[in-house]
Amino acid sequence: MSGWMASQSQQTTRHAQPADPRERGGRRVIAGGGYTIAHKGRQIRFGPVAFWIAVGSFVILAGWSVATATYIAFRDDVLKGLIARQTEQQFAYEDRIAELRAQIDRTASRQLLDREQFRQKLDVLSRRQAALESQAAALSGIADPTATGSIRPGTRVMPAPTAAPKPSPISDAPSPQGIDRGTFLEPSRAPATGESGTEAALDADLARIEASLDRVERHQAAAVHAIEDRYEGKARQLRGVLAGLGLKRGARPPATGGPFVPVRLPGEGHGFDRALMRAAIARAEAEQLGHALLTVPVRKPLTGEIDLTSPFGIRTDPFLGVPAMHTGIDFRGEVGEPVRATAAGRVTNAGWSGGYGKMVEIDHGNGLATRYGHLSEIDVSVGDTVRAGQIIGRLGSTGRATGPHLHYETRIDGEPVDPQKFLNAGEMLGGG
Repeated sequence: MSGWMASQSQQTTRHAQPADPRERGGRRVIAGGGYTIAHKGRQIRFGPVAFWIAVGSFVILAGWSVATATYIAFRDDVLKGLIARQTEQQFAYEDRIAELRAQIDRTASRQLLDREQFRQKLDVLSRRQAALESQAAALSGIADPTATGSIRPGTRVMPAPTAAPKPSPISDAPSPQGIDRGTFLEPSRAPATGESGTEAALDADLARIEASLDRVERHQAAAVHAIEDRYEGKARQLRGVLAGLGLKRGARPPATGGPFVPVRLPGEGHGFDRALMRAAIARAEAEQLGHALLTVPVRKPLTGEIDLTSPFGIRTDPFLGVPAMHTGIDFRGEVGEPVRATAAGRVTNAGWSGGYGKMVEIDHGNGLATRYGHLSEIDVSVGDTVRAGQIIGRLGSTGRATGPHLHYETRIDGEPVDPQKFLNAGEMLGGG
């Protein structure tokens, strides 16, 4: 370019001074705008727009060349920097993944531990429920329904979870009167927010169930003690009645026996079993005494209201008008009215017997016997076994009698005793 311009200058020196003062240095600015370039007689004229386009293109190409040269010169450094930054990001990403994996492992381990702890707690509660159901079944075997109500063993047991611990309804549980539905609290079904919320809900459910089992256990302990007290009180009452009648014990129950095996109470650490054994002992004694009373004539020989016409003891004889010993008591009644055995026993006499008229005698064992005189009809035979309350004949006026009535006697070892004290004992026991 400079050479070209120099050539332009040499050529212009051989000419005269330009007529137009605007021509200088081989370049002339044309009036009206634009640029002209002259070289060796040649002239190239550019308009303003074309000139600046050319200049801009030259600048762009020069900048591109500089940038390309710079990139080529520093390309390795740039690539190294990019690779280093990418490697750093990759390492950070891998570290984050490892941290998340470790957190997941810790969470899984904690969940497994929580699940195992939940399973263990549920197993403990299941064993407690099974024990309470067994205790309820044992209570049902010795309980007096009239005193303690019906005691029914449960029919369902809490299932152990086979998957992740989730709130699930617990089966039936024992109640103070047995194992009934609806005793155990059902675990919460409200959705928990987060893992800690779920654990807290499960712990709360287990705590409520355990508290319910504790209450049932206390109620069962109170129930077995109440049963023991009731049977002991009943045994004391029966012993008192027998002692008041002059009897130490009633007749032995028929067709019983076996080797003697003493009772051994469980240790102090088994409170419920120990109390249950004591209650069973008290029940056995009360039942034995109650069986003895089956053969003690404490019931009335006639139903309804009793019209006593002549008590036991010395009286004026109704036929002779002189003092005489009355060995029984007389009850007024209607001919044909049923006469019942006052205790279980065996018929030893059934027929006519002198002043008794038609008479039935029953041997109750243990030296006890009863006589029923002046009957109009006899409904049993000698050797028959009768039960308490069974009809043995009909009221009448046979034998030495002034009218329809029942002559009733009670004898111990063949000697007459006042039947009234036996009837009074029956009234006291509620069996009159």
